[in-house]
Amino acid sequence: MFTADELAGIVDLFGALTREELDAACSELAYRRGEAPPEDDIEEALSAFALVRFEADDDEPEELLAPGPAAFPTMPDGAEDLPHILDTETRVVDRADVARAAEERLRTEAAQAVTAGDAERADELLDVSYDIEAWGGVDLSDIRDRLDDADNKTN
Repeated sequence: MFTADELAGIVDLFGALTREELDAACSELAYRRGEAPPEDDIEEALSAFALVRFEADDDEPEELLAPGPAAFPTMPDGAEDLPHILDTETRVVDRADVARAAEERLRTEAAQAVTAGDAERADELLDVSYDIEAWGGVDLSDIRDRLDDADNKTN
């Protein structure tokens, strides 16, 4: 089992990874620990905005994962060996692309939480909005207003 911050640390080691590359890295580290590969850790990290899914803006677009605004990337034991084990190049990531993807996802998820009346998720997203704002340099006050309104309607 990997924490969201450990997953962000693995990804940060390479700049960005595809989902398959991160799965392979996690499997390798789990094997070295004598554990089963994690099942839901990556999805949980994505949900918490510790990882952000985005489209690489290059000649051959692909979906990549990068450390997100809610992450404090931490290297799990053995991760320093991953560049020697995996056949994966380090990528240079345009942080603006990642920040834009995080903002778009926040806006989508905030609308869903408000529509569904999901106060718990609205509270989580409210916290994430501050992380994205500080990390990505965007103004999300309009989203916070909507999330606050949704939370106040359920209380």
